[in-house]
Amino acid sequence: MMTTPTRPPESVAGLPADRPLRVTYLTSGAAGMFCGSCIHDNTLARGLRSVGIDVQLVPTYTPIRTDEPDSSVPLVFFGGLNVYFAQKIPGFARLPRVLTNWLDRPGVIRFATSFGIQTDAHELGALTVSMLRGEHGNQSRDIARLVAWLETQPHPDVVHFTNLLIGGCIPLLKQRLGVRVVVTLQGDDIFLDSLPEPYRSRAVAEMQRLVPYVDRFIVNSNYYADEMAGLLAIPRNQFDVSPLTIDTGDFLQPGDTAIEANAHRPAERTIGYLARLAPEKGLHLLVDAFCRLKQRPNTEHIRLKIAGWLGVHRREFADEQFQILRTAGLADAFEHVGEVDRVGKVDFLRQIDLLCVPTTYRDPKGLFALESLASGTPVVLPAHGAFPEMLDRLGGGRLVPPDDPEALADALLNLLNDDDTLRSLGRSGQQQVHQLAGMDALVTSTQATYARVLSVPPASP
Repeated sequence: MMTTPTRPPESVAGLPADRPLRVTYLTSGAAGMFCGSCIHDNTLARGLRSVGIDVQLVPTYTPIRTDEPDSSVPLVFFGGLNVYFAQKIPGFARLPRVLTNWLDRPGVIRFATSFGIQTDAHELGALTVSMLRGEHGNQSRDIARLVAWLETQPHPDVVHFTNLLIGGCIPLLKQRLGVRVVVTLQGDDIFLDSLPEPYRSRAVAEMQRLVPYVDRFIVNSNYYADEMAGLLAIPRNQFDVSPLTIDTGDFLQPGDTAIEANAHRPAERTIGYLARLAPEKGLHLLVDAFCRLKQRPNTEHIRLKIAGWLGVHRREFADEQFQILRTAGLADAFEHVGEVDRVGKVDFLRQIDLLCVPTTYRDPKGLFALESLASGTPVVLPAHGAFPEMLDRLGGGRLVPPDDPEALADALLNLLNDDDTLRSLGRSGQQQVHQLAGMDALVTSTQATYARVLSVPPASP
């Protein structure tokens, strides 16, 4: 379910009055994983369409996977198989396109990525640098295919990129189409930090080269604007800070918080984890904290419920965490419910009393936190990344020192033993999310960015 924004679309200077604003939005698939960026991009496309903007949501690398109706076109550009083979196999890029087009079919890519294939970090680094070089890299044919396709479509007024890592084609787009370019930065630094040297430094240099071609950058927090301004040498006045938003339509409505919905089972309190099961999301920290918490007196009523996507390459990690819980005698105190769809996610958030995802990295978004708050479920989060700004703006939770299981156990136990505070945090966070972080805010802020870039001449180095 999507709530329809009530605010009329912005008038955009310079556009004919008889046609809508046209936007091509390039998103990036996550190889079959539920991805916060994909979900947010998909929600944004639907929201912009609801106010009359003509949006094409175009997947790159792999098809997107979202727990809402998929709004993307049935094509994939920079198909993961083609760009990888062009990097890895000498002469592959010179093969006739008719022999390799089939590798970009969404069904073929979905099948290939279903095996959880992992790429060596050095190979991934070389591929990243090559993609950022655009028409001068090994994937020049894939870059040309996207640009040629866009030339056959109604001319976009804005091309919006979900991150700068897929932006190697921006100079050619500027040259051939003369479009304005908007880039959302949302985790680019985290990916860069996973690359070994010298590839990380080379990738950063290539991204810095692309910056002058971009008309406007969007980030979800001032923290991330400062972070990326320093990393990529972007002038701070080139950022629009647009706090993270979600479609709140099918979550619990204000006045119906999780703790009140669970009043029928007052003797039990449940900590929830809802994210991919991976070290960077901090599942091991939560497991450690839960074990410590359960060693304390009068905690028999506290349980742990774990949900989220589990990749093939993380099954050993997840099994280790489950075994730690069993060895601690907590086999009956935790439940792994697996991956959940949209309905399952909404139901999960209604069943828990607080959500905790203690990420080890400085998360620039935290979509799971907004979803929890929208359900009236308080959150306990590490005091880094975008989380301090989020809770300062919306309330609804507590911050704890990062990477500190003992402090995390204290915070969890204190909240779970204080129904009045749980209820107060749930109500205040829920009200603020529905008022300030719903579809209206998302559409309004994005429209404002588009209007701003179209009111001035396009960026050109």
